[in-house]
Amino acid sequence: MNRSDTARRRRRWSAAAAVVVGVVAAASTAVVTHGDAYAATIDPNAWYQIVSRHSGLALTISGASTADGAGLVQTTRGSQTSQQFQFVSSGGGYYRLRARHSGKVLDVYERSTADGANVVQWSDLNGTNQQFSVPDTTAGFVKLVNRNSGKALDVWEWSTADGGRIAQYTDTGGNNQQWQLVNVSGGGPTSTPSTPPATRTFTNPVKRNGPDPWMTYHNGYYYLATTTWNSTITMRRATTLSGLAAAPDQVVFNLAGRANGCCNMWAPEFHLLNGPNGQRWYLYYVAGQNVADYNPTQRLHVLESAGTDPMGPYTFKADLGNDWQLDASVLQANGNLYLMGTYGGDGAGQSNFIQRLSNPWTLTGSRVRLSSPTLSWERQTAPVNEGPEPLYHNGRVMVVYSASACWGPDYKLGLLTLTGNDPMNPGHWTKHPNPVFQRNDANGVYAPGHNGFFKSPDGTEDWIVYHANSSASGGCDMNRSSRAQKFTWNADGTPNFGTPVRLGVTLAAPSGESG
Repeated sequence: MNRSDTARRRRRWSAAAAVVVGVVAAASTAVVTHGDAYAATIDPNAWYQIVSRHSGLALTISGASTADGAGLVQTTRGSQTSQQFQFVSSGGGYYRLRARHSGKVLDVYERSTADGANVVQWSDLNGTNQQFSVPDTTAGFVKLVNRNSGKALDVWEWSTADGGRIAQYTDTGGNNQQWQLVNVSGGGPTSTPSTPPATRTFTNPVKRNGPDPWMTYHNGYYYLATTTWNSTITMRRATTLSGLAAAPDQVVFNLAGRANGCCNMWAPEFHLLNGPNGQRWYLYYVAGQNVADYNPTQRLHVLESAGTDPMGPYTFKADLGNDWQLDASVLQANGNLYLMGTYGGDGAGQSNFIQRLSNPWTLTGSRVRLSSPTLSWERQTAPVNEGPEPLYHNGRVMVVYSASACWGPDYKLGLLTLTGNDPMNPGHWTKHPNPVFQRNDANGVYAPGHNGFFKSPDGTEDWIVYHANSSASGGCDMNRSSRAQKFTWNADGTPNFGTPVRLGVTLAAPSGESG
């Protein structure tokens, strides 16, 4: 049984338990206790807060965004118009739920009929994926059932967290699918949307099934690529960090038909580098013959964009090496380019390597071992160094890498600093004696690793993007989610990544984000 099956069974058990004990327990723990009168009949001219019976939190458009695709979450009740909705009749007992601040309606993204599909706001098209029936349950609560899918609006994974995701799910009758309608004001729709707050927010994950993330901010958009484990390389983009969660993945390259470069695609990274034709995006990735998750055919490859759009189009440029290698990245130092990655380590365990590039797709000289798992915490689950990523600050050149093994909860990040002047000389690198980012059981974050870095839109903040599991038993699979958080710098010039943040916690968006 895979982890997603286990989660679904756990959710169904919880729903069944809620039906049995709900009459006793709901009155003391789950029922909304704000003292508001329940609206027994829907008033088409009124604005409602829609409050979860399970958590007591209200449906809210994330970050008060006015953009198509902004996600639906639950947050503490307040007076903000981003958590006020009008029921607009579509006839036949179905309603569109119009957000007061944006004028847009709730929408099951891409007309999905799948359990767990995101619910977002979208321009009002009166589609069946934007229409909901409102059947009564008990004690003054309703369900909201999508016309297209027949599935109910659901607080995902029974979250009680501020910022918890709202999805659709098979109707189980659970308290996390029951809602109180609180009439907060009468009157028709506002004539113009309210101005979003100056401080935007987001919640993790920025992509639920997104291992090995790489992100950059470029020309007004965040771009995110992750492992697909198939023959496609995909990328999504959004004007806000919160918008990435619901943004569609777009295929930017298909590996099918390549003799060695298909399939099993992992760890894509795209770098804007100077080539013979000026600046281009070079997309590095791992792929091989799709015979197993970990197999000896995995190799490094690189694509080149036609222009300066991170989405491409891309053409295949080169194979990089002819033996088992993973996790390509590019280091820039002393005016030179260097390919970094992971290999067998010449008998030293799974190690990181570095090799000169004469241009973004051509290797020159010999490969050198950059780091190997020599410290006890690097060998905790298995002796592994992998995923080397460049980091620059105030003239200092560093590499952050992943250690231990991704199939255990103690996957973590380590740090190398270039303390000499030659990146190709292992003696010119100094390894930090302790991990710089690791699991936090109190926050429910396990195996944080395989990261990248990006700047805030105004260039004043440094951010890390990484993947992690929400369970200590989580594996090295597609259930890992992409997460982002701001980091700072220590007095000695090393990064201070802090503690990995619990999923669903509301965080301030990167500085300068305008959406």
